[in-house]
Amino acid sequence: MQSSTKVDSTKSSDSKSSSQNKTQKESYSVYLTRNFKMWGQEVFDRIRGSNLDTMFDTTRTLWRFAGPDSFSDFQVLTDKGIGGQSWAKIEPSRNNKLLFHGNLCTTVPRDGETARSGYCSLKSKQQFASFNRKKHMDLTPFNSLNLRLRGDGRAYMVNIMTEGYFTDYHDDIWNYFLFTRGGPYWQDVSIPFSKFFLSSRGRIQDKQAVVDLELVNAIGLTMADAIDGEFALEIDSISASYDATHTEEFAYELYH
Repeated sequence: MQSSTKVDSTKSSDSKSSSQNKTQKESYSVYLTRNFKMWGQEVFDRIRGSNLDTMFDTTRTLWRFAGPDSFSDFQVLTDKGIGGQSWAKIEPSRNNKLLFHGNLCTTVPRDGETARSGYCSLKSKQQFASFNRKKHMDLTPFNSLNLRLRGDGRAYMVNIMTEGYFTDYHDDIWNYFLFTRGGPYWQDVSIPFSKFFLSSRGRIQDKQAVVDLELVNAIGLTMADAIDGEFALEIDSISASYDATHTEEFAYELYH
């Protein structure tokens, strides 16, 4: 009787192992099929080149917000990661646009290490190509970043993150100020890429550099104006454009 039970349990174990192996093989097969399909589309797009309909466009819409499904490319980050008390979230506005809102708190955590606190950020997620390769936005045909928004009268920071070749560059961010108007009217903001200045870990760098527009990983906004209280920013769209009247290459002196 014990021998029969032992044989049955062995068969059951072998059956489970076989089932798991089959599932793993199927999952791997699905993974390969999906990624080879993505890779094939990438090769086709590269061979075909730019679409004739968009090759000579002076504006490219990066994101247009129209309901929760269009918010999936974005995430919210706050100072809670360092023990802060700020909070923020994104949700649809009454107009079905992206509403980035929350409460800024500059109270410094009592950990004996943190010197400053109080920030909330909205950031686009890193996109990936086939086989988990990083996918970058190539904005080299353009010289300006445009935002259509409705603000609360507070100051924000616009951020551009690019791919760094070395570990020391992973904290590099290009920033520029965004001053919003209060009230019911939409505000169209255009910021030349030449105006963005380089910072790292919250400090403006003495040695400045232009934005590498060929390897843009993410674009975002930060609320960190050191004023405690609620904030709200409604965003309709984010785009890149080429302004032929703007000829400036870089707005800042390079200190060495």
